Parts: sequence; C-alpha cells; structure tokens
Amino acid sequence: MTEATSKSEPPLSVKPRARRLRWLAIPIVLGAFSLLTVGYLNTFTPATIVDGDKVITVRTHQATVEGVLREAGVELLPEDIVLPAKTASLNRNDTIVIQRARLVQLSVDDEEPRWLRTQRTRGSQVLADLGYSLSVNDWVSVNGSFDDALPAASQLRLAPESARAPLVRLPDARIEFRRAVPITIQEVGGRPIAVKTSARTVGEALLQAGFMVYLADRVAPGLGTPVQPGMQVTIERAKPVTIWVDGRQVRTRTLHDTVADVLAEMNVVLLEQDYAQPALDAPVVPNAEIRVVRVKREIQIAHEYIPFDTVWEPDPELELDTQALAQDGARGVRERRSLVTFEDGLEVKRELIADFVARAPQPRVYKYGTKIVIRTLDTPQGPLQYWRKIRMLATSYSASTAGVSRDKSWYGRTRCGQRMRFGIVAVDPRVISLGSNVYVPGYGVGNACDTGSAIVGKRIDLGYDDDNLKLWYRWVDVYLLTPVPSQIRYRLE
Repeated sequence: MTEATSKSEPPLSVKPRARRLRWLAIPIVLGAFSLLTVGYLNTFTPATIVDGDKVITVRTHQATVEGVLREAGVELLPEDIVLPAKTASLNRNDTIVIQRARLVQLSVDDEEPRWLRTQRTRGSQVLADLGYSLSVNDWVSVNGSFDDALPAASQLRLAPESARAPLVRLPDARIEFRRAVPITIQEVGGRPIAVKTSARTVGEALLQAGFMVYLADRVAPGLGTPVQPGMQVTIERAKPVTIWVDGRQVRTRTLHDTVADVLAEMNVVLLEQDYAQPALDAPVVPNAEIRVVRVKREIQIAHEYIPFDTVWEPDPELELDTQALAQDGARGVRERRSLVTFEDGLEVKRELIADFVARAPQPRVYKYGTKIVIRTLDTPQGPLQYWRKIRMLATSYSASTAGVSRDKSWYGRTRCGQRMRFGIVAVDPRVISLGSNVYVPGYGVGNACDTGSAIVGKRIDLGYDDDNLKLWYRWVDVYLLTPVPSQIRYRLE
C-alpha cells in the first residue's frame, strides 16, 4: 500500500513550478487585452464642431461631416451653412464650422410682419434679396436702431414660458422698412416745400424735414395724424414773447393777437389796480416784452411824539424855596396818515390824507412856595432875623483885586457908589436885591451893594480892605436878613 501511494502523487518539487507558471500567465493576458483596446480606439476619428460660441469635441467612426453632426445631435436648418460641406469626407482632427442663419422678422410699411431666415449681415441686403429698391428717404431700422447691421444668429432664443403659450423662438433681428411718400409742408406766409418722408405721423415728418415745431404753433393736420401720400401740412408759427410778472421772467410763444389774450392764456390775473405794459388792448408783435405791474395801496400811519412843557405855579401854602410836583407830564401824539402806492413792491407815490393831534401833550406842573417865614439865627454879633437862606459859592476881593485900573475914576467904588471896604458884598441882583443885608458865617454881615461880571447866579463876592484881604472859595449858607424887600424873586434857578 505504501508503494501504490508513492506512484500516484507527483514529486514535491513539481508543485511550486506550476504555481509560478500560473502567475506569469496573468500579465500576458492583460497585455494582450490592452493591445486589443488600443487598436480599437485607434479606429475612431477625432473632430471639433464649432456652432457659434459652442464648441463640441467628438471621436467618431462616421465617415462624413453630415454623419458626425447627426451623431453629435446637432440640428440644422435649410438656411444654415456647414463648412466643410455636409457631404464632405471626415478627416482626422477636422474642424466643422456651422454658420447659423439669422431669424428675422420683417415689417414693410403697414403690412403684416413676416419671418425669414438669412445669411445676410445687413437689413438693406435682406430687402434687396426680396426685391425692394431703397431710396435715400426710405427708412430702415434694425431692432429700433438706424444702423442696419444684423446681430449674430443665436443658438436658441426663447420667449419666457407661460401657462397658456408654448415656448416660442424670438427673432435675432426685427427689420422695419418704411417707404417714403411725398407730402407738402408750408408755413403761413411762406412758400410750400415738397418733401419725401418715411415718417408715420405728421410730427415725425416735420422733424425729419428739419422743421422745429413749438408747443404753441398750430399744425394742421395735427402732429399725431398718420402721414398719407400727397398730404398738405400747414404750420402757423406762434410769436415769441417774454412776460415779466411777480419777479419772474416767463418766455413763451403765442398765437393770440392782444396782450390781454396772452395773459389770459398764461393764467396771469390782474387784480384791482394792476396794469400791463403795453396796455391790455395793445397788439402782440414777435419778441414782444410784456410787463405786469402789481399795484398795491395801503394806508400807513406814522406817530410823532409832541414834547410836553414844564409849568411852574406859585403856591402860597408852600414855604419859600420849596417845591412840589403837582402833575406829571405826558407827551402828546401827532398822527399822520398817508396813502402809499407800491408798484412791484417799490413805493412810487405817497399822499398825506390826514394830519392831526391824536393826544394833546400834558404839561408837567411844579408848585413853588411863596410863603415867607421869619426865623432867628444866633451869631457872634447876636441874634439876627432872616427870611431866606441860600447856598452860594463865596469868593473874596478888595479894591486892588477888583480888576479896575487905579487911574479910573470908579476905582475903589461899588455899584451903589460907596467906597470899597470890608462889609460890602457883590451879588447877582436877580438873586439878591441890591441894598439888602446878608449874613455869611465866618464873614459877618454884609451889604449887597456891588456886582461883578463873574458874579452870576448863586455866587457872592465878599469885600475886604486891601490891608486885611482874606481869600475865599467855598460853598456857604447865605442868610438874607430882614426887612423883607418889596420885590422878591420867589423861584431861583
């Protein structure tokens, strides 16, 4: 049994060799498969399709351009051009260019629009292909532009989808062609002018012919009237005018003949005293200037104060040299009323219509005392009776200081003719009567018997002999001694 077993099994060295052979077979099989794949791929022909701005790269077994386009799913229309031709054989790395025909909507005059496809690049060429001859006055537009160049064809231009309508391809260009027709244009007062126009309306025709029409001009037929062959168009020109009103300058044009009608047309209303220059019934000429003058009248009231007077009244109940306010003063009022006329805000006339005293002035009334009271004053010379006391500026002088030259006959003489000496005083006779006796503290009793050019008002000059002169310059109380003079100045300034 051992022997039989040994005969049926291979030697141990044979098994590893078989395994190595199987592993070597795998790369050989894969290499053969790759060679077959490369060989198959080399049977494809590479090509490029240029369709507008779209570029398609293909590898195909097709032999013709038409087959390649069909295999690539490129749809062609009869008017599209393919280069090379569809029947041409396909060569390796060929570029196939597709020139798409433009989809055009054509409108001629008022006819219904029609659709067509074309390889033409200008609208005039499309019209020529259709047998239309163009004149210089005909009108051709592409997509609303006067340049008749057609845009490039689109791949697919669709209108927005709606619930009721299917997708519709939009045209690449809309060509509008209007043939010119003859019309006559005449301005009133001028010669008729024959023109040819492709305009739809009278207004467009006038613009094309170079006629500037203003809003106020009258055009017949109207500007919106459709143009008809042989039409007669009449222009009545409005006159340019300038209106000055309310501080503004208004430039306008009018067909009216009078100033009043022009202002009414502009809604300018004249109120009360307003007037126009020229007058309302004046005729309107070209380039006329009309001024509206706004007139306003008003009464102006001016007040002028009248000063009041001061009145002094004697009062026997008041003691001498005392006073009291009996009535306060009040200014009066004078009123002037004037009728003032303004034109455009400027005063042009002023007329006084009233001038009167609206309130009379009230005088200020002072009461001054006239009651004389006799009093007694104790002095070094003994008691003295006085009836008035006045505060005065006291100075002093002597014969030699009185300012009179010694060679004058009145040297050393007083106003009363007495010899100048101590006890003579100079006064203002309006304040102290000459001949009165006064008492001055520090001086004594003096007789008012002299005057002086500098002795005015409440001043007193105390007299001395030359050998005993004392200098004075001070305010003192001066007492007027009894008896009371017959004439008294009750109120001293």
